[in-house]
Amino acid sequence: MDVTLNIIGAGHVGRVLGRLFAGVDGVVVQDVLTRSMASAQTAVDFMGAGTPVASYAALRRADVTMLAVADDQIDPACAALVAEGRQAGAIVFHCSGALASNVLLAATQAGAFVASAHPIRSFADPQQVAVTFDGTFCGVEGDPLALAFLTPALHAIGARPVPIDPAAKTLYHAAAVFASNYLVTVLDAALRAYQAAGIPEPVARELAQPLVTEAVANVFRLGAAPALSGPIARGDAATVQRQQLAVQSWDAATGELYRALVAPTQDLARRKRGG
Repeated sequence: MDVTLNIIGAGHVGRVLGRLFAGVDGVVVQDVLTRSMASAQTAVDFMGAGTPVASYAALRRADVTMLAVADDQIDPACAALVAEGRQAGAIVFHCSGALASNVLLAATQAGAFVASAHPIRSFADPQQVAVTFDGTFCGVEGDPLALAFLTPALHAIGARPVPIDPAAKTLYHAAAVFASNYLVTVLDAALRAYQAAGIPEPVARELAQPLVTEAVANVFRLGAAPALSGPIARGDAATVQRQQLAVQSWDAATGELYRALVAPTQDLARRKRGG
């Protein structure tokens, strides 16, 4: 018997997951609700499945509902869904990396089984993600009955579900911010410093690339502590002090970033030495 899936919110994440779930035997994408009929139709066109609807009242009862809305809209979307009834025994899950499934309390109180499933990758280019999704890790947590559907469904679209502690969901999401967003911020500081030293931006990127790719490759091959190199790893405190002053003199905000990274890097160096 087919499992029906409604989708509320169809931005980049919702569209990609909807398209992938539509290709799973036994899963039928049913109704798609977004902020407008036009955007719902665009999402349906991308997914190749589903029926655009204009309101919560127009949603047919579904076995599973995916809330692929912004974090601050999950609670009101869940409340609006529950207000229409028919959620007893159904599954409701959201795709947030920052919020746990307990934000879906209204659905739980209505007799639904809740969960969260967060794909760990960038969705900047939905078309590209849809065709390269295979192997994508997804952090999952929630009610066992909800996960009994979600886990095999995620496997079916090529995902690699990873159970996470819902109490540590914010920390889990912060880890992704460190690994992705803040890494970009640090690289931006490097590129701007190269340019301040007289190197054109395109050349600065060429200069930084082998350093970055080798460092990142070593982290994933050896671990963070063994991959550390440079003046702090060598114990060259004088060089670190001169660099911090130079960066501070050039750009105060970037100087503060440099200073903030010294102590954690010293701790990493001690781990490398086994101290």
